[in-house]
Amino acid sequence: MSTIRDIARTAQVSVSTVSRVLNNKPDVNPITKDKIEKAIKELNYSPSNLARGLVLKKSNIIGFIVPDITNPSFPELARGIIIRARVYGY
Repeated sequence: MSTIRDIARTAQVSVSTVSRVLNNKPDVNPITKDKIEKAIKELNYSPSNLARGLVLKKSNIIGFIVPDITNPSFPELARGIIIRARVYGY
C-alpha cells in the first residue's frame, strides 16, 4: 500500500504539496499537479480510511447493537439507519 510519502518521492515534490493536491487546495502549479496525479495512478494510491480517521479524530463508523438478531424488525431498522447515514456522509 502506497503512502503520500511514496507519491512525493515518485513525483519529486514535498509531502505537503501532495497533500494539497489530494485535498483539492488551490495554488498548485498545474505541471506539478499532473506529476502528482501521474504518481498516484502509477502507485495505485488509495487513501487509508484508518489513517484519515486518526488524523481527523473521526471514524465515520456507526454501531448498531440489537438484543436479538432473529427478530425480523431489526434488519429493516438497520436498512433504515444505513440509508439515513448515507445522507449524512457515512
